Amino acid sequence: MNSVNMNPIAEEDYSLDELKKEARMGAFGEETFEREVRVIDLSDFEQRKYQIADELWNAATDIGFFQVSHHGIPLDQIHDAFAMTEQFFKLPDQVKAQYPLNRNAGWESKAQIRPSTHTPDQKESYQITRPRMMGLYPSEQELPNFKQTMLEFEHACWEVGMKILSCFAYKLGFADDFFSHAHNPEQETYQSTLRMLHYYAVDPVLKDQLGLWRAGAHTDFDCLTLLFQRNGQGGLQVCPGKDMQQQWTSIQPRDDVITCNIGDMLMRWSDDQLPSNFHRVKNPEAHEYQGARYSLAFFCQANEDVLIESPAHKYPAITAREYLKQRISANFEGKY
Repeated sequence: MNSVNMNPIAEEDYSLDELKKEARMGAFGEETFEREVRVIDLSDFEQRKYQIADELWNAATDIGFFQVSHHGIPLDQIHDAFAMTEQFFKLPDQVKAQYPLNRNAGWESKAQIRPSTHTPDQKESYQITRPRMMGLYPSEQELPNFKQTMLEFEHACWEVGMKILSCFAYKLGFADDFFSHAHNPEQETYQSTLRMLHYYAVDPVLKDQLGLWRAGAHTDFDCLTLLFQRNGQGGLQVCPGKDMQQQWTSIQPRDDVITCNIGDMLMRWSDDQLPSNFHRVKNPEAHEYQGARYSLAFFCQANEDVLIESPAHKYPAITAREYLKQRISANFEGKY
């Protein structure tokens, strides 16, 4: 399979095993430090592409998570995106409420209820999905330069994501530009998303409640996630393997790398060769930093009309639109 099948198929109900598994992942589990999240150097990418592809494949097939350094996005641009993120979330709620979440675009607060926890994530988010942003950007008076800053950052993320996905395309035997065509930002069907996240500071009254999660256990819906974290603002944990053992490994945040993970779309496209593994953001413990946590996530999500079809037909074919619709509906009631 060396091309993207753009032929529409009839939409129907699918039984997604991903949702059934996620619903069983709400326990606290235990922490283990025996896993390594590898750092892959992307420098001299064109000259080293096939070496990098081997390194990415080995890291991804191991635990589904890895970090990339020398990725090409200047640190100043990342810092500017974080600064703009903080400014956005400092706007009054009545201002942010003018831009409500719908179809992966806009603002929400404590609206995401994971199938794993059945309680709201302790966060707010604002999502940018380019074709769906009519009327959803704050005005220049409310937040000067917001749109330009965040769209430039979104495009920089797309470029890094497509580099990494071209390596997986090569390893899977697809054309190198297979995923670039599947995530074409020039089309109205584009649905990759930049998500700005603000995890609330811990309320001292609730600090001992283990049932609260900044983000409950889940797998991502997409092909590939790029996550930007800030030094000192930890909490991200990964649980490699869908064997339900719930042994969690913390991933320490670093400003100079992007933390990446495989999503369910790519797991399907690879017939499970590339695992999409569970992760969560735990509430900090009493001795840990209790303040606000900010992160930026870019989700490489295939365009709506692209058919996700596993080469060995392990999974039924499904359009990316229908796939995301089912996954989002399970997390945000009435938001797709």
